[in-house]
Amino acid sequence: LAGFGAWDHVSSLRLKPFRRMQVWDACSEAMIIFEKDDLDDMGYIVENEVIMAALTKQLDAVADRVEVFYGSRAVGYTWPLPSHSCDTSPWVQIELADGRRLQTKLLIGADGHNSVVRKEAEIKNIEHRYDQSAVVATLHLSEATDNNVAWQRFLPTGPIALLPLSDTASSLVWSTSHEHASELLAMDEESFVDSINSAFWSNVNHSDFIDTAGAMFRSAISLLKPSGTAARQLPPSVARVEAGSRARFPLGMGHATQYVQHRLALVGDAAHRVHPLAGQGVNLGFGDIACLAQHLSAAAFSGSDLGSLKHLLKFETERQRHNVSLIAAIDVLKRLYSTRLAPLVLLRTWGLQATNALPPVKVRI
Repeated sequence: LAGFGAWDHVSSLRLKPFRRMQVWDACSEAMIIFEKDDLDDMGYIVENEVIMAALTKQLDAVADRVEVFYGSRAVGYTWPLPSHSCDTSPWVQIELADGRRLQTKLLIGADGHNSVVRKEAEIKNIEHRYDQSAVVATLHLSEATDNNVAWQRFLPTGPIALLPLSDTASSLVWSTSHEHASELLAMDEESFVDSINSAFWSNVNHSDFIDTAGAMFRSAISLLKPSGTAARQLPPSVARVEAGSRARFPLGMGHATQYVQHRLALVGDAAHRVHPLAGQGVNLGFGDIACLAQHLSAAAFSGSDLGSLKHLLKFETERQRHNVSLIAAIDVLKRLYSTRLAPLVLLRTWGLQATNALPPVKVRI
């Protein structure tokens, strides 16, 4: 966003920095805290509509170099052969719904996890649908605070996250079963708010065995590492939900077998889809774009064809190496925290406690 010039617009609209992240298990006392030793921010929470507005403003600012077809829809694509003959176009042909035809040396498919571009290019997509939906909403807190902590709790039905938007408002992302998601959307405001506060505060899923085993392990860690760890904070209390902000969407995992073809590159959700528990979906997409821009800049500097596989394959290799491992790790975490089985709960409790006590490990995460 900064490289394109849109970050200044984001800053002038709305963003909220966070300096601490607290993640904990609803089935035990295990938790992990991420915070910076200096005064720098760990990251920023920015709403989707703010990003869209900022990008639109910046596109208007560079209108002499970029033409945007708002409200247009592509209805057909004609792909060139890798080695075109005199009777075929060397470019991708795009037919719009209004009858216009466009052509490009490189088509970038950034049209979401149901990507039409990917399907038209006959690129296979490995998919798995989680039996979950994410409920999102904008929430108003009971008291004004610095609100610079990102909160996440792993419930047996899925993680719930509270992400700061301002000193008095936060964004909710609650992953849960389809049935429960429907119930949450149908609730009146008071019941919905009560459900959120209970999800963050209730210890109904605790067991004496897990709590005792966790306490013993924590004591052992404190003996080995007397310096201790960051103190637990209590999450804020939610007072009300912003009218009309509640929504839901189904969750799944997906990964395209190819990111590129001759004169084609896929980025963002068109190339990969992840569970929101790590909050990395949009960041993966931004990473794709930054990487692709870097390789295209190198190609342009050398006078090479932007749609050549020579450059596109470098982008694909770099991003797949990064994305596949992260997608797999997120999927493992999702499955590990979706069970109440005592052995697995104990395993993840000890693992989370040990990780929290080892700063070098947390830094790598």
